[in-house]
Amino acid sequence: NPVMTIGKQITEPLRLQVGMSRKEARLTAIALLRSVGIPEPEQRFEEYPHLLSGGMRQRVMIALALACGPKLLFADEPTTALDVTVQAQILNLLQDNQADRYMAMVLVTHDLGVVAGRTDEIAVMYGGRIVEQAPTSVLFSRMQHPYTEALLRSIPRVENPSHTRLEVIGGRPPDLINPPPGCAFSVRCPYAQDDCRQEAPILREGAEFGHRFACFHPLGAHRPAPITPADAVPVPVTVTKKPPVDGQEPVG
Repeated sequence: NPVMTIGKQITEPLRLQVGMSRKEARLTAIALLRSVGIPEPEQRFEEYPHLLSGGMRQRVMIALALACGPKLLFADEPTTALDVTVQAQILNLLQDNQADRYMAMVLVTHDLGVVAGRTDEIAVMYGGRIVEQAPTSVLFSRMQHPYTEALLRSIPRVENPSHTRLEVIGGRPPDLINPPPGCAFSVRCPYAQDDCRQEAPILREGAEFGHRFACFHPLGAHRPAPITPADAVPVPVTVTKKPPVDGQEPVG
C-alpha cells in the first residue's frame, strides 16, 4: 500500500491476528525485515514503499507474508519485473525461509527455469486445469503433454546465436467463459487430432507412479508430425498492375 509505512503494514496483522502489543509488533516487524535482508530495518520501518527499490519491496512483501508464521506460503510470481540477479536472491531467500521455518511453499510462475532446481513436484496448468503433474526430475526428463513441451521450448537458450528468433506458442489462450469443445489446448497444439477437439481428456496416471497427464496423444506415442509453417498450403496471390504514370515505373 503506497500510502502506508512499511512498519504499519507489517505490524497490522501481528496486532489483529496474533494479538501482539504495539511494542511487541514493532520489535517483531523489525526482526522480520532483518531476516529478509533489509539493511537498517529500524529506518525502513518508518519509510514508505516508494523509497525502496523493486527488489527491496519484494523482500518487504515476503516479510509481510511470513509475519503470522504460516505453514503454507503461496508465492504467486514472486520474481516478476525483477532482473535476473535479484530474481536469484529472492528465490534463495524464499528457499532459506522455507527450510528454517519448516514451511511448505507453492511457487506459481510461467518460467519453468525458475522452478527447475527449487521444487519437489510440478503441476502444469492450462485453461484453469492441471494438464500434467509429476516429480520435478521426471517432468523435465520425460514430459508427456504438448503444452509442457511448448513452455520449455519458449525458454531462451544462451547457446543460440545472436538474433535467433524465440519460439512462441501460436494462437491465443482459450476463452474461459465460453471454452472450446474438447481439449483446451487443441486449437494451439501441433499434434491435435479429431478426438482432441471433441472430448476433453482427463488427468490419468502414466507409466511412472506420480506422473499424471491429460492428453489422448502424449509425447513419445505414435503421432503424425507437427504442422509447421513450411507445411502450410500457399495461398495464390493475384497482383494487379496499375497503368504507369508519365515517366514512372508501373506500380504493383
